[in-house]
Amino acid sequence: MSHSFKVGQHVRQARIGYGDGKGTFGDTFEVTRLMPEDRTGEACYRVKSKSGERAVREGEIVLASMG
Repeated sequence: MSHSFKVGQHVRQARIGYGDGKGTFGDTFEVTRLMPEDRTGEACYRVKSKSGERAVREGEIVLASMG
């Protein structure tokens, strides 16, 4: 699987039925690095926000509307 997002794009956490408490739905993150795929073949990213930096899988984020 190739990466759908690019470094510098703004994304937010997708609304999913579970979470780890590290981010709140609606927080905006900036993609800072494209990471290798995980064991399942899903693309991964390093993202940061004003509250910190973390790694996420592609299925956990969606493009943020900046308007």
